Amino acid sequence: MDTAATRRALIVFFRLAMAWTFIYAASHQVFDPNWSVAGFLKNTKTFHDVYAPFTGPTWAPIMTFLVGYGHLLIGLSLLFGLFVRVSAGFGILLLLLYWTAHMNFPYIENRNNFLLDYHIVYAGVLVQLIFERAGHIWGLDAWAERLAFFGRHPKLRALVA
Repeated sequence: MDTAATRRALIVFFRLAMAWTFIYAASHQVFDPNWSVAGFLKNTKTFHDVYAPFTGPTWAPIMTFLVGYGHLLIGLSLLFGLFVRVSAGFGILLLLLYWTAHMNFPYIENRNNFLLDYHIVYAGVLVQLIFERAGHIWGLDAWAERLAFFGRHPKLRALVA
């Protein structure tokens, strides 16, 4: 058994699985004119005072746009393996926010999820994708890292490295 090939295949599988997760979420948020972040956040319990201001008429349209298109960009980045380090970082942030938004401490969403749920598992997968440099495995990060732009701006190389 070729463990290196298996490892690479698993990394690509998890990168594409997470890409699908974010793109599918975006499909409901970007293309459904009735979807709003206010509906999602109005039912928060443990951190209600933190999230309630984002359900108002001033913030809700802004947050709805940012969440929907954020999901789409994260998903596309993971799909193509370009800027995976950046998109996975934003994905982790979103997942942790969703985890707290679903929390009715110590339960998440329902009594079957005590402290942990799929948001934390997905965030862990994204952390692993960062550490594995998943965009370099059948993705565009390896190509982008060799571009002259990143040679001229080595501090930005971390975006694709």
